[in-house]
Amino acid sequence: MEELEVSSWLTLDALKKAADIVETVGNLQTGHSMSVFCVIEEDLFELLYSDSASNAIFVYDDREEFENALKERKEEAGEASFDEEDDLELEEDAEDEDEEEEEKEDEAESEDEEREDG
Repeated sequence: MEELEVSSWLTLDALKKAADIVETVGNLQTGHSMSVFCVIEEDLFELLYSDSASNAIFVYDDREEFENALKERKEEAGEASFDEEDDLELEEDAEDEDEEEEEKEDEAESEDEEREDG
């Protein structure tokens, strides 16, 4: 990985405009920095905008290094995703709730039909 210090956001904006953005982490409205992970042709970049420290451009050597940096920035910003196991448990819970709701609706319909027939 290479790191280049940049004094102007305009330089970062010019690169950002030319790049395919993969993901943005952080927010300058609510925090002190924002990282834009992007690709230009085969080059992998992180454009670091900061209002409290130096701005920087990080150039990553390979996709693995790029993805590890993205994951690290998400953790720093509190945007880390759930573990797959946690995601699966949440999906199962949602499915269970959906099934329970359907059963309640079916019971209510059955009761209504019994009243009409009664």
